Amino acid sequence: MNAGLEVLLRSVCVLGAFLVLPLVVGQMEHKVMAHMQGRLGPMYAGGFHGWAQLVADGCKFVQKEDITPRAVDRWVFKLAPAVALVPYLVALSAIPLSPTVVAANVPASVLFVLAASAVGILGTLMAAWGSANKYALLGGMRAAAQLLSYELPMVLVAASVALAAGTVSLTGIAEAWHPLWLLWQLPGMFVFLVAAVAELKRTPFDMPVAESEVVMGPLTEYTGLRFAFFLLSEYAGIVVMSLLFAVLFLGGWRGPFSETMGPLWTLLKGALVAVLIIWLRVAWPRLREDQLQRLAWLTLVPLALAQLALTSVWVVLSSQ
Repeated sequence: MNAGLEVLLRSVCVLGAFLVLPLVVGQMEHKVMAHMQGRLGPMYAGGFHGWAQLVADGCKFVQKEDITPRAVDRWVFKLAPAVALVPYLVALSAIPLSPTVVAANVPASVLFVLAASAVGILGTLMAAWGSANKYALLGGMRAAAQLLSYELPMVLVAASVALAAGTVSLTGIAEAWHPLWLLWQLPGMFVFLVAAVAELKRTPFDMPVAESEVVMGPLTEYTGLRFAFFLLSEYAGIVVMSLLFAVLFLGGWRGPFSETMGPLWTLLKGALVAVLIIWLRVAWPRLREDQLQRLAWLTLVPLALAQLALTSVWVVLSSQ
């Protein structure tokens, strides 16, 4: 196949997955929360089991007036949703669903995905600054502090997995994965999941958009489709973090009949992680800002360092 055509096909496939998977996660969140909290509304739209709820939400956002306040920095304000969304598209392109199903097989794909997903915070900061709103700015400051606090334990845990596998390639890590990792990498799994939820600003770590404190934080001045793009970026972040978790800690495509069902195994494992992230939103109340920082620096960072030390000892002993 012509190299240019292959790149085009891979790009189209990633774009299609990027447009579909976040919507699937959004629909899943409607249904999981409806069942867990006894919500009747999401079960009515369209008839059977509320199948058209997501369509109804889309129509609602399209019909809302697109308002740009007079005092905003227009270019920064308008570009912020795209800057929040596009990095997750870039990150998704480097996450393998199987050894052959990956858009961009980057040699250091672990670092690439973590770096690309971290860029999404710039969209939130642009929205906070460009809105010329004190609540938005406060929410943006909270988001920046949250990113700085939780990026470190996430990177340390990813380094632990890469050290155990002997490679920083996601494909290589999944190939080197062993079921015993579920035991001796368990602290790292916990740290990564909590840090990922905090990076996504999801409950119980949604202090940057806490309605009772800062209205909606950086999103306060956004309406219509621009607000919808921020929501879409949140669901896209869940997709990226869930698939990354599945590849790092759950073996990705490893499973029965992996030769033919490999991509399906990765998607199923990622779906389970996404349901867990949704469950955390329903089950846990929001933390205070000081509790957020204490959890990061006094619990997650020491745990991540301990996991890294344990992995180092394991690798040294196993190589002798």
